Parts: sequence; C-alpha cells; structure tokens
Amino acid sequence: MNFTKLSIPDVVVIEPNVIDDDRGFFFESYNELNFFNAIGREIKFVQDNHSKSTKGVLRGLHYQLAPYEQAKLVRVIQGAVWDVAVDVRRDSKTYGAWVAEVLSADNKKQLWIPEGFAHGFYVLSEAAELVYKVNQFYSKAHEQIIHWRNNPFHINWPIVDHDQIFLSIKDNEAMPFVMK
Repeated sequence: MNFTKLSIPDVVVIEPNVIDDDRGFFFESYNELNFFNAIGREIKFVQDNHSKSTKGVLRGLHYQLAPYEQAKLVRVIQGAVWDVAVDVRRDSKTYGAWVAEVLSADNKKQLWIPEGFAHGFYVLSEAAELVYKVNQFYSKAHEQIIHWRNNPFHINWPIVDHDQIFLSIKDNEAMPFVMK
C-alpha cells in the first residue's frame, strides 16, 4: 500500500498494490499494521457503512461533535465520486481548508479522514457505491451538517449543472457554517 498525505497532512490517500490478471484482481483493502505505521496511532473501527447514490447526488458535508467525532476510511466499490474533507477543528493550523480526491472503483484509492473533518461527496458516474469504516457510532444528537454551497470554504465542486444536483432534505436544509 502507498500512503500519501495531502495538503492537509492529516488526510491521507491510500493506494493499494493491485494484483491484476485476466481472471480479475486482488488487493488488500485494509492492513492494521500498515495503517498504524502510516497514521501513527491505533484506530478501532466500530462500524462499516455502505451507501449507493445515483449521478448528481451530493451528500454532505457531515461530521459529529465530541465526544462522538468520527474518523472515516472511505472507498468506492462501484462508479466514481469526488470526495471532500474539510478541516473544522477550530484549533488547527488548517482550519477551514479542504482537500478533495476522485475515488473510484477503477483507481481503488481510499481516503483517510480523521476526526474533526466534515465529509461529503459528489457522484460523477451513473451510480456509485461507497463503503467506509468509522471509529465511532452515529449519534444524531452530535451530528452536524454544513450546506455544500452555503459555507465559507470556497469548495470548488466539479458541478456543471447546478439544477442537476440531488440532495437529501437534511442536506438541503443544513445551516450555514460560521468561521470563528
């Protein structure tokens, strides 16, 4: 596996070593020891999530407040998404900064998003399925949602037609994020 820190060094792209031949492919999608060596701390994942979305769906930006902050290890098993992580840790040097990566079934990349980051994605393909591990259970009382458009982060979403974006009700009704 190859681990690459992005411009926000706490967010890491993980590229597997793929063994590919005419029968198909094989790769290790998670190795606890390699992950520990790259991230520098032990992570206990408590839940795996799987979501499917159609083209034009935008999910996010989601995060949870302490003590239920979630870290995520995200990968796409069908299709392609533009995956975004925004640093919402108020004491961070990169507070308010964002990074994005195309994750797809073809490139098999994964994105490590630590606690204190809002996460969202936009579906680029006809459909996309994401699977991701989290290190904390969902807590509705601690859930925070930042509107994809109504925020101070200036995220450069790869959206061609704003009329072709599909949001959940809670994502569409998300409150503005105020930088402090």
